[in-house]
Amino acid sequence: MSVELGEPRMISAPRTVVARVPGSKSIMARALLIAALAEGTTRLVAPLAAADTVAFAEGLDSLGFRVTREPDVWAVTGDPTGPPAPEATVWCHDSGTAARFVPALAALGLGRYVIDASAQMRARPMGPLLTALRGLGVRVDAAPGNGLPWVVHGSRLAGGAIEVDAAVSSQYLSALCLSAPAMRDGLKVQAPNPVSAPYVHLTLTMMRQFGVESSWDGSTITIPPGIYQAQEYRIEPDASTASYFFAAAAVTGNTVTVPGLGRRSSQGDLRFATEVLPTMGCRVDVDDDSVTVTGPPRLRSPGTVAMRDISDTMMTLAAIAPFADAPTRITDVGNCRVKESDRIDAITTALTACGVSTRSGPDWLEIDPGTPTGALVQTRSDHRIAMSMSVAGLRTPGIEFDEPSCVGKTFPQFHQEFAALARAWDLPSGGTRNSV
Repeated sequence: MSVELGEPRMISAPRTVVARVPGSKSIMARALLIAALAEGTTRLVAPLAAADTVAFAEGLDSLGFRVTREPDVWAVTGDPTGPPAPEATVWCHDSGTAARFVPALAALGLGRYVIDASAQMRARPMGPLLTALRGLGVRVDAAPGNGLPWVVHGSRLAGGAIEVDAAVSSQYLSALCLSAPAMRDGLKVQAPNPVSAPYVHLTLTMMRQFGVESSWDGSTITIPPGIYQAQEYRIEPDASTASYFFAAAAVTGNTVTVPGLGRRSSQGDLRFATEVLPTMGCRVDVDDDSVTVTGPPRLRSPGTVAMRDISDTMMTLAAIAPFADAPTRITDVGNCRVKESDRIDAITTALTACGVSTRSGPDWLEIDPGTPTGALVQTRSDHRIAMSMSVAGLRTPGIEFDEPSCVGKTFPQFHQEFAALARAWDLPSGGTRNSV
């Protein structure tokens, strides 16, 4: 099955649509782990119910934590000492966040914990986390090449001082920080110049919201022993997912408002709207609890954009770059080659299939202006390929996807919501339609 995006038309005056974006995957994953180590029962309001977060919740259940999932609230009863189960097998599916966070959590337990995942996740790098855990005295049996499956022999991890290579993924660093309060000696971790640093800031901010303080001098994070305090915690919308709706307004000259995000948000990917889109001629209004983007009559090129800190929105920018008035160059995104797919290759291949001229290197890509044409896009089972190219599809009739269902990883209703967006803006097709 594929999804074909119908041909739009530019409208004479901007039309405002309110887009309902689901909860943040990054916030949800951190909240689940914190709740597992908290004293009491934490209620997560407006939870993200998607493949990645369900995998994480099921993993916590396997480790012996009590997790109940209702449509509007997920509840987790924590144990500040670590996993209650003496042994468990945790299946992380395609979730990189679960696969990186769970081993550090399992090390706090007292038993044998098998952690495994899909073939896609097995191929992603895990070595720096393995090195760090072993450096803290944790016995971990790993597959050849240091990838999953792992067997973590939990022994009430004591903590201490460690250095972490977070140049490929900040998740290694966040995983250790989130589990650090339950370590007897706390944790002092050196990680100079981590990639996607805003995600580390998000981790420390959420830890503080649950009662655990930390310090970060730019290269060393220090976290003393402590206990998270259970609470009712609302999951704010996902800034990475919101980027597709902001970009949709940008390429169609319309206006979209995403409620629930605003100037108080700790999500770094909101910078796509607040920093990148204004350089392309968009008007961006940020309030306490909403962000509104209005697209210009014609997009300007942002020139060269370094996206190391907001690399999950790299493909969003790449997808709208053909509609700009000059080439767009995206730099410092080498970590995108080891995500769910090689995202630099995946997005340039998709754009090339649509007739767009691109160039790329180890950590950069460049996109020329042009008029994309319809084509079958190979998603490589990567949700962000499908969602990014859906934005291009608002200006390109005939774009189809080989695996449209891959959006279920973070936003199962994405295609329906994008179709509603197109209808609200009076685009002729009314959005997406399925075809076999």
